[in-house]
Amino acid sequence: MNVLIDTNIILDILQKREPFYNASNDVILHCAAGEITGYVALHSTSNIFYILRKHYSAESRRILLIGLLDFLQIANANQQSVKRALARTEFSDFEDCLQDECAVQSNADYIITRNINDFSFSSVPSITPTEFLKKYYSK
Repeated sequence: MNVLIDTNIILDILQKREPFYNASNDVILHCAAGEITGYVALHSTSNIFYILRKHYSAESRRILLIGLLDFLQIANANQQSVKRALARTEFSDFEDCLQDECAVQSNADYIITRNINDFSFSSVPSITPTEFLKKYYSK
């Protein structure tokens, strides 16, 4: 199973944001164990690096992201997918549309996010970490 991990899930873990940390961390642990294939959008890495600047030094941020990329794959958007994203006006947030395009490129079964309403027009179904874990354990 392939999943695209939204930026907010990774930030939940790296910033230990409650009450979201445990479910988000469990999803990432399944990726780290190789039980599911996790992807992160290329543009999410720069967003995470920037957002964490108040909490971590540049060196620490590099180490954290390198560690994540030991078990998360990079999902790319190419020129055509970016053009498709720009044309998809049903999305209110261009970044979410790029997430969807990256999910399509990586053949993701789900986009794991806490903001499922942001993905109501997504080509790939969105699911919260808690919902995903319920499905995963019920199979």
